[in-house]
Amino acid sequence: MSASGRSETTDDLLAALLDGMDAALCAFDADGVITHWNREAERILGWSAAEAVGRRGFAGWAARAADAQDVEARLMGAQDVPGRQVHEFALLTKDGGRVLVRTQSAGVPGADGKPAGVYCAFSEVHAQIDLERSIALSEALMDDASWGVVLVDVDLRPAVVNAQAAAAFGSGRTALLGRPLGELLAQGVEELEGALQHVLAEGPPPGPVELWVSVRTAAGVRRRCWRSGFLRLASPLAEEPVPLGVGWLFQDITEARQAELDTAQLRFRSQQLHRAGRAAGECEEAAEAAAVRLEFALAGFADHALIDVLAADGARLVRSPVSPSGAVPAAGPLLPGPGAIPVRYEPGHPALQALDRIGSVRASAPGGAAAEGWLTARRWPQGAAHALCVVLRSRGRSLGILTFLRGPSRPPFDRADAAYAEEVASRVATDLALSTSAA
Repeated sequence: MSASGRSETTDDLLAALLDGMDAALCAFDADGVITHWNREAERILGWSAAEAVGRRGFAGWAARAADAQDVEARLMGAQDVPGRQVHEFALLTKDGGRVLVRTQSAGVPGADGKPAGVYCAFSEVHAQIDLERSIALSEALMDDASWGVVLVDVDLRPAVVNAQAAAAFGSGRTALLGRPLGELLAQGVEELEGALQHVLAEGPPPGPVELWVSVRTAAGVRRRCWRSGFLRLASPLAEEPVPLGVGWLFQDITEARQAELDTAQLRFRSQQLHRAGRAAGECEEAAEAAAVRLEFALAGFADHALIDVLAADGARLVRSPVSPSGAVPAAGPLLPGPGAIPVRYEPGHPALQALDRIGSVRASAPGGAAAEGWLTARRWPQGAAHALCVVLRSRGRSLGILTFLRGPSRPPFDRADAAYAEEVASRVATDLALSTSAA
């Protein structure tokens, strides 16, 4: 290829690069004559490259006469100082309007190292401010936001994490990057991944979503409630939207939600005790009243209820007819009849511990195959995984033990559960005392 051919190819390549730029760009030679003018400059000011190239400066066409000398001096002054120079000034559009632009100009050295001209990139000030605001918002979200912010890639792995989110996960920011969510969450990962996949496919939900998750931390697993919002991220440079991932913003509202749940639970249990008292008051027999109380107590609380009554010698526990699950005859004493066989509880059994302590005792089955042997040794129904034993007390005497049992799909009993069970036990103990008196 000849030298002239190579030069033409280079000029065509340069023209294509300039026209493909998102920023407006023009260039001046050492005398201030415009040598290049791209399409973005034409879009902003309305002057075509044919109309702009070859003019000296902006005087008389793209700048007011009063401003032209100052504009030219500031632009061409970039030849004499190192680095880029940033300026703002008003230019004229072809239709006579004015537009405030922000310019970045720098000198272009020639082959001999002497100034050969200036290139100038410019954009409308409001567009530049919008860009700066977007960058500032991104940086603020990543550093100072009170919400946790996580940018999740299309593979549903954290790509960027802010300090608040890292604290919520109990880890460092860089330690979370690229890890599957299943490694970070013990529970709730399916719901979170489902929400992220929905956002990628369909767009964000219309409002915040509350997710209960269990977070794996160095101190153990923590149960948290996060109010979450989601945004689908797409590239602004593609002709068609190309998903880049999901912006996930969340706030920890565990304390508030837990307080609401505790209040609702307390209200429900108080109502159950009230209803049980009214229903028991209509029963003619103490056994029937006790059955009614247990039926109301089991609702939303446990799967089984067992009553073990102290025998006449005060040393042995005998299973009452009011068990399991509150299934009792319509009438009859709570105390077992003569010759009833005592329950063979081994030393250290939770029921015996509760009787010794005159307090509540909680227990949960071990995991795996050991659970079946654990239940058999304690003489509890198969399928139970969590137990709560409380003492039946009336008039300063221990009358027996009330045991509530839950299956493995339910959480272990907690202190609030123990307080409720003790309240139920005190009322069942009253029925037990009445049955004893009647006997």
